[in-house]
Amino acid sequence: MTRPVPKSGILDIAAYIPGKSAAPGVERVFKLSANETPLGPSPRAIEAFKSAAAHLEDYPDGSSRELREAIGRTYGLDPERIVCGSGSDEILNLLAHTYLSPGDEAIHTAHGFLVYGIATKANGARPVVVAEKTFTADVDAILAAVTARTKLVFLANPNNPTGTYVPFNEIKRLHAGLPGHVLLVLDAAYAEYVQRNDYEAGFELVATSDNVVMCRTFSKIHGLAALRLGWMVAPAHVVDAVNRIRGPFNVNAPAMLAGIASLADAAHIEVARAHNARWLPWVTQEIEKLGLAVTPSVANFVLIHFPAEKDRGAAEADAFLTRRGLVLRGLGNYGLPDSLRMTIGTEEANRLVVAALRDFLGKT
Repeated sequence: MTRPVPKSGILDIAAYIPGKSAAPGVERVFKLSANETPLGPSPRAIEAFKSAAAHLEDYPDGSSRELREAIGRTYGLDPERIVCGSGSDEILNLLAHTYLSPGDEAIHTAHGFLVYGIATKANGARPVVVAEKTFTADVDAILAAVTARTKLVFLANPNNPTGTYVPFNEIKRLHAGLPGHVLLVLDAAYAEYVQRNDYEAGFELVATSDNVVMCRTFSKIHGLAALRLGWMVAPAHVVDAVNRIRGPFNVNAPAMLAGIASLADAAHIEVARAHNARWLPWVTQEIEKLGLAVTPSVANFVLIHFPAEKDRGAAEADAFLTRRGLVLRGLGNYGLPDSLRMTIGTEEANRLVVAALRDFLGKT
């Protein structure tokens, strides 16, 4: 008996597994595994989403024109240089599908977002994984890995799950060292949280180059993860190519309306940014006081390192926290089995995690 067989390489891909969201047997759960904002979306976005219910029979605008115009107004961009997608994941996959062929190569760093490797392999290309320095992308290592077959370089800045970032002068050095045929994809999903003078999300390079794309998302600080909404700004020739294979109605109408409303509520974004600015250093310092290492983060999460000791490791800590309804992200699939990633949550959640880790470590 025969049956359809996936094309070569598909079954070699490890499927993306999101962080857990439940704690069986626990009545109250704090989900801190997916880098979601603890403040939720803008009330304006919620109302806009509800308004779409009266017209669910209508197809959405296939070009996301009003959303692209709202993004353009917010960031000073040409809407014609913007492509919207069902989450930035779709944008990343569209770029891979557009530019990668069997035998090509795409570079990403050792602890980069898992979707980069998946998208690369799905198009028959080879992921080239380069080492990081202190959990941070290494520009020299990336440039050394470039070959004639390299077509894409994926760089999350800030990076998930490490929370580290590459300063703009280093991003410019990376770009200057890339051949013109290589497309640099700057994944700036957490850009709104960064408060560093030497950081730039990618607007300048996209505006002045033919081979740089910047991707963004509404899933993090905007609090619209459930609606799957993302976008990219890119050179006109990249936009033209991607739009040729993009699905005609790839962004749903409720997501578009919510995204437009969220962009208009700058005050809500500022509150979310201020909340993170207050609690990110607090969580980092309090966990370090317990004797655990924390990688310095500029995003809305922290990477916590545990000793490779019996009964004190990351897996044991994860199980202990889960029993208390505190759900963090295990990182074995990111090559970080001795670490957990914790989203910055509400004040209550943050304090509960620190208290639980103190109990786990037997600190008084």
